[in-house]
Amino acid sequence: MSRALSWRHHVVVQSLLSRGPLSEKDFHAMFEELTKRNPGTERQLLDGFILKINKALSCANFELRACINQYDGQVYYGVVNTVSDEHSKLGTKYSVPQIAFYKAIIEAIVQDASAKGVIFNIHALNLSLDGQVTIMTDPQSQGSQSNVPSTLKNLSLSQKEKTLNELVEDQWLNLTTEGVIKLGLKSFLDLRSWFRNNDVPSCHVCNEAGIKAELCQNENCTVRIHQYCLKQLFLQGKVAKVCPSCGTSWPYTVPKEALRMEDDSEPRQSQRVTRSDRNRRSANRVVVDDEVGCSNQDELNENREIQNGNVRKRRGRQTDNAETGGSGASQSSAAISGLRRVTRNSTRLK
Repeated sequence: MSRALSWRHHVVVQSLLSRGPLSEKDFHAMFEELTKRNPGTERQLLDGFILKINKALSCANFELRACINQYDGQVYYGVVNTVSDEHSKLGTKYSVPQIAFYKAIIEAIVQDASAKGVIFNIHALNLSLDGQVTIMTDPQSQGSQSNVPSTLKNLSLSQKEKTLNELVEDQWLNLTTEGVIKLGLKSFLDLRSWFRNNDVPSCHVCNEAGIKAELCQNENCTVRIHQYCLKQLFLQGKVAKVCPSCGTSWPYTVPKEALRMEDDSEPRQSQRVTRSDRNRRSANRVVVDDEVGCSNQDELNENREIQNGNVRKRRGRQTDNAETGGSGASQSSAAISGLRRVTRNSTRLK
């Protein structure tokens, strides 16, 4: 793995392992500092960078992946264990009874029909661990109560409190000052396959587990949608604010800030599409670099030639206008000012 990855890749992996999950903002800032490339405008480069890391980590059953924190809608990155059994998810730090306690908490949260994604501290501490008997018993025993290990029966309240504090510290769970327990970032990162395998109801829009979600008001409808998915769905102007399955009215007000951001992004989006079309017509495509990502000098030169040609044409038109309209100082100043604006605009399009 050391031969396959550069020092930049190693810095990213080490940071995620030592600091835990990072927000998208922090992760992008680290990437930009290491590579001197903007991940917002060079998404393909970022994806290639992550792909190279994952190819090297796959031999150890690890993966660098992103997830959305369903409570705040923000994206986070982390290194996770891809082995599917529950025992491996918490590593060797936790004992089997502690893992059983954690599993009882997440089951209580994800099975909540109201999809609030929480459980109160007092309720979590009083959860019975008898249902987690299959973790420690022989599968042939079929979980009979007579075979429930004493370590599960006798997990004291103080031991549960200690375990809960450790799970919060390690970001498997989140505990608010009001005594409300939520899933932590590591749970969202690591337990994606567990959510699917245990039939956790999914969001109608993104098809990910709908642990913290909004429910359709029709009691006979099972649709649930994440808050951030609702915003994306109803930001589309022609989409009616109704349940996408049964058509029941869905009370939702699009934030004014989101509407302004959508309006502001439309001109920039059209510019990106135009530039993308021109780039696709380029004869030479992006070349992936072993150390960072990509470079395309031919494409850059072509864009510069296009820019220079536009400037020369504009300068010629301005000269003709100046000759036909007189040689006054005001006309010359206007021509120079216009040329400067063209140059600045061309520079922004780079």
